[in-house]
Amino acid sequence: MKNTTKFAVLGGGSWATAIVKMLTENVSTVNWYMRNTDAIAHIKEHCHNPNYISAVEFNPQQLALTADINTAIENSDVVIFAIPSAFLVTELQKLTVSLENKIIFSAIKGIVPETGLIVGEHFNQTYNIPLENIGVIAGPCHAEEVALERLSYLTIACADEKKAKLVAKNLSSDYIKTKTSDDIIGTEYAAVLKNIYAIAAGMAHGLGYGDNFQSVLMSNAIREMKRFIKRVHHMKRNINNSAYLGDLLVTGYSVFSRNRMFGNMIGKGYTVKSAMMEMSMVAEGYYATKSAHLINEKHNKKSKTPIIDAVYAILYDGKNPKKVFNNLTDKLD
Repeated sequence: MKNTTKFAVLGGGSWATAIVKMLTENVSTVNWYMRNTDAIAHIKEHCHNPNYISAVEFNPQQLALTADINTAIENSDVVIFAIPSAFLVTELQKLTVSLENKIIFSAIKGIVPETGLIVGEHFNQTYNIPLENIGVIAGPCHAEEVALERLSYLTIACADEKKAKLVAKNLSSDYIKTKTSDDIIGTEYAAVLKNIYAIAAGMAHGLGYGDNFQSVLMSNAIREMKRFIKRVHHMKRNINNSAYLGDLLVTGYSVFSRNRMFGNMIGKGYTVKSAMMEMSMVAEGYYATKSAHLINEKHNKKSKTPIIDAVYAILYDGKNPKKVFNNLTDKLD
């Protein structure tokens, strides 16, 4: 495949905006779908997204902006989904064009609520997209730091190495380093789970726990992640690699982490509803927590997940965060 490959980015949020920025370093035109027609008009006139990481300046001549998802897909070879998982099915219902023969990459850090599947599995099972045409864009990488052009790293996972290298090449730049992986399922589950653990880290901070406890929490989280992923998809992987441990750490500790922010608000006494209303961005970990809990039930809790259980008890069972974390501290080592 030559660098004439046409790319589409679907989504109008911060991560979609960051991916478009990365692509424009390497391709002449990016097909960019977003629902918000006012945002499209603003970008065309003022060269930046008015709602997310507005510091990023675009050359409008490099953007084929559209509010029609079918136009973006039809004119592209590689389609990158950066739509929050909670809204993915609704957006896909708008499709009138086929996804057949398209290369699908997910930049979504969540599980599709309607099916309980990670995004790659959803496309494979619902749309019959071959696994070799499905990939994942994983961190550790925050959109805000891409906007600032601070050195960041991405892991591009796909069963077809050539397609992984194609996407990796077109996302690389002086400030973005990429590596490839064949662990599509593991990297995607890691991207989902780290958001749950980031909520836990935020809750701990909101409750007044310090750095000493946070280090224990993150240490237990990576081991819990390893057990969970091994159970749902057993293969040889190094859980200490950047796509797993690195992404967990940046999401758990960064001031840019919306999941940590969400958890911090819960720890400080906000209700789930009030915390969601206060935030202008979606905390994927909220939805991922329920999905991970259901997966645990499906597998009859064959591995211990005390952190996921604690977050679920607070977010969905309405349990008192202070009491839940008091109990959690006795389960960590």
